Amino acid sequence: MAEPTTIAFRQVSKFYPGSGAGRYALRDVSFAVPAGRAVAISGRSGSGKSTLLHLAAGIDRPTAGSIELLGRDLAVLSERERTLERRDRIGLIFQLFYLLPHLTVAENVALPEMIAGARAKQYQPRALELLARVGLAERAADPIHRLSGGEQQRVAICRALLRRPRLLLADEPTGNLDDDSGRQVIDLLLELTRERGATLLLVTHSAELAALADETWRLHSGVLETR
Repeated sequence: MAEPTTIAFRQVSKFYPGSGAGRYALRDVSFAVPAGRAVAISGRSGSGKSTLLHLAAGIDRPTAGSIELLGRDLAVLSERERTLERRDRIGLIFQLFYLLPHLTVAENVALPEMIAGARAKQYQPRALELLARVGLAERAADPIHRLSGGEQQRVAICRALLRRPRLLLADEPTGNLDDDSGRQVIDLLLELTRERGATLLLVTHSAELAALADETWRLHSGVLETR
């Protein structure tokens, strides 16, 4: 039996008006990714990679077409509904870690649940479990600035996984790391994604790292090549 589709783009275009004729960031993009799959998306700067992730996250709306997250069309949801979908079903990982310097390692991981108003006893065990999974259990009480870049990205991955998202979106997550740390982070991200049956869309400029995913797609001037 085929796995259910997690995220699907159906003839999605994104147009940005501006001086002159404006520009298309995406043109007629269609794809469907089932649960448990990891897809890497490569392309030059300005090819539309970040726009695609922003649309998948419901941060932005398409100019044309539809985007379905677990069967719900994000384009027709209100801003609040899209925010809740993002909070409950999507994990976001960025090139910049966006960790809070005044919080400990464990508190940074727990931040999504703290914002959602959950009680500490509800999220602390899972936060510590995730930190143990990435080899940082003994650093849970440390200030975040004491960690290396690779360690901080592992904390960011734990934070993204805290609420057990069905879709993980990673935008150049190794861009600020050296080659060895970058490979370790991608290996870990793929392993944790597959263990939990989540779906991963990974934007990376590295052909070597992209090859680790189940499929590698390419964006060129807003046009997606999936084969």
